[in-house]
Amino acid sequence: MEQSVIQCFAEDGPLSKVIDGFKARQSQLDMATEVARAIKDKSPLVVEAGTGTGKTFAYLAPALQSNKKAIVSTGTKALQEQLFHRDLPLVKKALAPKMRVALLKGRSNYLCDYRLGVNGQHPPFTDEEFLNDLSKVRVWAAETDDGDLGDLTTVEEGSRVLPFVTSTVDNCLSKDCPNIAECHIMNARKKALEADLVVVNHHLFFADMALKDTGFGELIPDSHVMIFDEAHQIPDIAAEYFGEHFSSRQAFELCKDIQAEYAANLRDLQQLNKAAMNLEKNILDMRLAFDIDPTRGNWRDKSREHNIQQEVAHVKKSFELLYDVMKLAISRSDAIDNCFDRLCQMKSKFEKVNVTEQSGFSYWYDTSKRHYTLHITPLSIADKFGEYVSESDASWIFTSATVSVDDKFDHFTGQLGLPHARTQILGSPFDYHNQAMLCVPRYFPEPNDKASVKAVTELALQLIEASNGRAFLLFTSHRVLRLVAEQLEDQTSLPILIQGSTSKRLLLEKFTKLKHAVLMGTSSFWEGVDVRGDTLSLVVIDKLPFASPDEPLLQARMEDCKLKGQDPFKNVQIPQAVITLKQGVGRLIRDVTDKGALVICDPRLVTRAYGEIFMRSLPPMRKTRDIESVDKFLRTL
Repeated sequence: MEQSVIQCFAEDGPLSKVIDGFKARQSQLDMATEVARAIKDKSPLVVEAGTGTGKTFAYLAPALQSNKKAIVSTGTKALQEQLFHRDLPLVKKALAPKMRVALLKGRSNYLCDYRLGVNGQHPPFTDEEFLNDLSKVRVWAAETDDGDLGDLTTVEEGSRVLPFVTSTVDNCLSKDCPNIAECHIMNARKKALEADLVVVNHHLFFADMALKDTGFGELIPDSHVMIFDEAHQIPDIAAEYFGEHFSSRQAFELCKDIQAEYAANLRDLQQLNKAAMNLEKNILDMRLAFDIDPTRGNWRDKSREHNIQQEVAHVKKSFELLYDVMKLAISRSDAIDNCFDRLCQMKSKFEKVNVTEQSGFSYWYDTSKRHYTLHITPLSIADKFGEYVSESDASWIFTSATVSVDDKFDHFTGQLGLPHARTQILGSPFDYHNQAMLCVPRYFPEPNDKASVKAVTELALQLIEASNGRAFLLFTSHRVLRLVAEQLEDQTSLPILIQGSTSKRLLLEKFTKLKHAVLMGTSSFWEGVDVRGDTLSLVVIDKLPFASPDEPLLQARMEDCKLKGQDPFKNVQIPQAVITLKQGVGRLIRDVTDKGALVICDPRLVTRAYGEIFMRSLPPMRKTRDIESVDKFLRTL
């Protein structure tokens, strides 16, 4: 198999015949042969492939040639679609034109005709905006073949209507659904079951692995090759799904579903409607006990506050009342039976997240504008995940541009319980020394110094003028982003695009179209953003991306690390920050012709001993501490 993979990447090989200007890179070939070996040996493999390696082709080629059922999992839905619609068709055409491939998303990405019908007849909200969106979904529902909401462009991504026209594991009627013959999810899963290669995303993969009741579970036992791209995201995503959570949004939607079923079929049970409204009120009232602004924090500590305890008691009482009333309605309809099952699960979850004494877990909460989620997350998934991998009869391949720290994989393999995995580091083919300049400005204030925001603003203003826009300003907090944005907008005529003003996709489209714009973003713009050519010549990072020490899951992992007699800063905080920084740095040089400057406004890179670890983990750019040198360099681009 390794020999046939080598032939794929030859100058006159099959890939060269379908890809214009195809030229194999040694690092790409090295990765492809290592992946082929891992598939053959059924051994776990972790590969760090630098930007420009061409890792997508390097794992797709051996996967397609293996004649084994494969699952490829990516970090986000956007990457999932890019892989399926852009890269996979090319490799498939060259190597396996008859191979069946499928794209599978999570439930919330598909229209549910049954829920559209029920909530269309009895809308949970009657304001104009909701009813307009509902009408637009109806029009689109009559036209769509696959029900993929990614194609619904007339309704905003965050529209309130979407939860009421899609299903969840909880509210799906499954085989009892009157619309099962036309079910878009069932059809998507059927295609996936029949396919030789299925493209999913990490959230879907681990939701299935943890729950085994989404229907997708039928795929995993029959798949022999598991490939994870953007693998650096896996430890946190997997931990989330191996834990438990209670969502006020799901409870709220349950109450609305009960009220809709009452209005449609159970008008004689007025007490049912009242009990559902009572739970809905108390669920929403509990949100008022948290801070007004969306936040996250330690639930173990928060749950001890008197006003929180009162709200928890009210919600518990409401759950009990609705439970007693719903028992009277059992067997009256399939929908109400489904609602009763969901109620039992939610009631149990609410009770579980309010028992916060168990060790080995982080208890935390996060809030949005209207809702909150209470989480129990295991501090380590190493034993569980490692056992799953070793017991499966499959090959597991993990790849990313950022999984090593100081050229070591211990942090990643330790988190996933894969101490004996084979590892490989492949450098980028880019000539970083000539293509890029790295500057850590001299005499810059420390990040916790009040003068740092002003200093970042002044430096950014000078450099975006030198680069004529074409810049990303990346921040570790929304607060600093807002402060710098307010000052910059008053002092430059360049277009300033700010995260949150519209969707990420539209911001990036606008940035590319304007050519001389400045995009300001936080965490979501540090990775998965690919802007090539001279549209982007400058990336400024405000400080090293250490996660906030009061971030609850990090806090719990640090405490756990201390109990084991280890240094939490060295073993938890630094590795996480290095991987995040590498992601942000990776936005600058995306192609062999790209040129640009990277400025990190954090003197700790040179004043602290740990700064060496960060510096050794970054690409080999030429270095300076002189801002004027960066200014001159940018004006030549």
